[in-house]
Amino acid sequence: MTDLPQRVEQNIQNRDLFKRGATILVAVSGGLDSMTLLHVLNELSARNRWQLVIAHYNHRLRGRASDADERLVCKTAAAMKLRMIRGGAYVKTFAAKSKLSLEMAARKLRHEFLSQAAKEHKIKTIAIAHHAGDQVELFFLRLLRGSGGEGVAGMKWCSRSPADKTITLVRPLMDISKIELMEFARESKIHFRADATNFSPDFLRNRIRNELLPLLRKKYQPGLDKAVLRLMEIVGTESEFIGETARRWLKTGRTDLPVNTNAQQRVPTKTDFERLPVATQRRVVQWQLGELGITSGFDLIESLRQSTDCFVSVEQKISVARDIAGKVFLRADPISKFNKSECAVKLGSTGEAIFGGRHFHWLVQAQKHTGGTPVPLKQREFFDADKIVDPIVLRHWRAGDRFQPIGLKSAAKLQDLFVNAKIPATRRRELVLATTTDCEIFWVEGLRIGERFKLTPQTKRKLVWKWSNLAV
Repeated sequence: MTDLPQRVEQNIQNRDLFKRGATILVAVSGGLDSMTLLHVLNELSARNRWQLVIAHYNHRLRGRASDADERLVCKTAAAMKLRMIRGGAYVKTFAAKSKLSLEMAARKLRHEFLSQAAKEHKIKTIAIAHHAGDQVELFFLRLLRGSGGEGVAGMKWCSRSPADKTITLVRPLMDISKIELMEFARESKIHFRADATNFSPDFLRNRIRNELLPLLRKKYQPGLDKAVLRLMEIVGTESEFIGETARRWLKTGRTDLPVNTNAQQRVPTKTDFERLPVATQRRVVQWQLGELGITSGFDLIESLRQSTDCFVSVEQKISVARDIAGKVFLRADPISKFNKSECAVKLGSTGEAIFGGRHFHWLVQAQKHTGGTPVPLKQREFFDADKIVDPIVLRHWRAGDRFQPIGLKSAAKLQDLFVNAKIPATRRRELVLATTTDCEIFWVEGLRIGERFKLTPQTKRKLVWKWSNLAV
């Protein structure tokens, strides 16, 4: 018989996860992981005087199968004579209305339900069935998304609920593998339900679990899980250290760490912030952005870290900057209006024009079919000249503009394309675009060229289009 209950109890005692006599809300979905956690905690509850309360959330994503999950949890709660709290919603509908992925929508609703249930029943702790396999999957999920050290470090044994910071989430199975959970469930004859969506390739996490990890274990590293968990532990502790030094500096102006000697060598005089190690600088900026309610990415953090009093647009009408002392602050931007100015020009065989702070040069020449397409250089593009009818119009973005960049099957709102390209809101109205005589956009500064105007094997004449910024 597996010693899983003893290992879990040791984890709880060594890490002080649950107090003796505590009331614990156990999140139970009906799957293997949560049903095993419930049975283990129930087995340990008598000698630890824990009071268990079961919480089940029905996402209603799988029709009758979701209802069957709920019935199993209800039956188990009755057999154990435990109180049960139920909740549910049509997650797919909520996801569509909120413009969230199914996974993110389900997570948001589930955590809100759990924290609300805990609060209503005056419970401070929620037990979650995350295990070692979940940690490994999360590592690759966040690695592929470009997370920093704090994200790659993964989940902690204890953390605050994302829906209510007064509620603590506890994960007693963090060093237990999926195989061990399966073995204990089989030996203990624990009934659970398999979720078919865990095998759907529509979710990145599932593709990591079912495709990437088996390949890595088979072809590259049989001990992958152990190696990844060790790395996450190392990165996690180092990330905590950096975070603590950043908070100390923000609070006291001191870190008791060596200064950034490279920075001192480059510039004779440096501020206290600039003397900090780069990792600490980044965390100082990241922590302040979080306090301001701003989602931070590497590019935003680096932009603020490397420059002072240089405002970066983070959302509509809001910009953020860092002062010389290292403090990050917001600025409310005035509502900018669309620039209605424009300039009509004839192409001819060659020409130039000045508009919107740009100097444009162009040349129409015979297309030589060499078996390849000319490579665009910085601030230079190529078009099929015979598909662009004179005169063309140079102007700025306007409400309702649609554009079909090369590679896109149909035209899209220019605003959506700007958002996808991560072009700041304040910058969008400064960019110049070019349209044909019938108002079809064929070029937008900072985006790909128009699909209909690209060079093809049938192109006879090409338009060489160049532009540069006017000196201020």
